Amino acid sequence: MKTLIFILFTLFATVSGEPLTKGKSSGDLITVKGKATYYASKFHGRRTTSGEVFSNKKFTAAHLKLPFGTMVKVINVDNGRFVEVRVNDRGPHSKFFIIDLSQAAAKKIGMFGKGVANIEMSYTLPGK
Repeated sequence: MKTLIFILFTLFATVSGEPLTKGKSSGDLITVKGKATYYASKFHGRRTTSGEVFSNKKFTAAHLKLPFGTMVKVINVDNGRFVEVRVNDRGPHSKFFIIDLSQAAAKKIGMFGKGVANIEMSYTLPGK
């Protein structure tokens, strides 16, 4: 029941009155399409919301609602490259983006230097 509630919440959650995302689920796997960005260099070494020290060299990400520790597969839909990241922070704080990636993750999927990418992300809730 918790999974169903979370899926419905994810599909219809809003930020600033706008739909956060449109997604689909297949069993416990949830897939969402949207835009990603990545952390600026100035955040390297600062504390994340989870209390960890942020490193642009690790494969981590920020998401507004997913529980810390959630593993997310992020695919750059323009080139097919993908990366798996662990959520350890809150953000992005803009209605235009659904996830913030570390620079290492952005480089792996070929979006570093571009600033923004069209992505598809998929995840299951921890413990599923």
